[in-house]
Amino acid sequence: MSEFSIGDLSMQSGVKVPTIRYYEQIGLIDAPVRTEGNQRRYGAAELDRLRFIAHARDMGFAMDSLKSMLSLAARKDAPCARVDAIVEQHLAEVDQRIEQLTRLRGELAGMLSNSHHGTVGECRIVEVLSDHDQCACEH
Repeated sequence: MSEFSIGDLSMQSGVKVPTIRYYEQIGLIDAPVRTEGNQRRYGAAELDRLRFIAHARDMGFAMDSLKSMLSLAARKDAPCARVDAIVEQHLAEVDQRIEQLTRLRGELAGMLSNSHHGTVGECRIVEVLSDHDQCACEH
């Protein structure tokens, strides 16, 4: 059952050792069994859970959403609609960020196209960055 040290778990999952310890502290993964020498030992279930957590974090899910999904995943009879709702909310947040980043990209491109590449004293980019009111959009 307990096949991995924390270092092995880290290598297998791609999650750093301090992060694994942090996830234990906040209850995302259960405290592992320990050897007589007090070394943490993990099994395949913990590796799978850690991979789930890492993948969800890579996809930008907030900790609260992640905790909810883990709780639901532990209950195989729970309706999938609850997980769907979490993902729908996250998708809406991602869409909003994409809109903000698109506006920001336009602002940055505009700053570059208006730059005359002369001296810093004449630099339009420095001028715009010094006065937020000169920006074309909110970011």
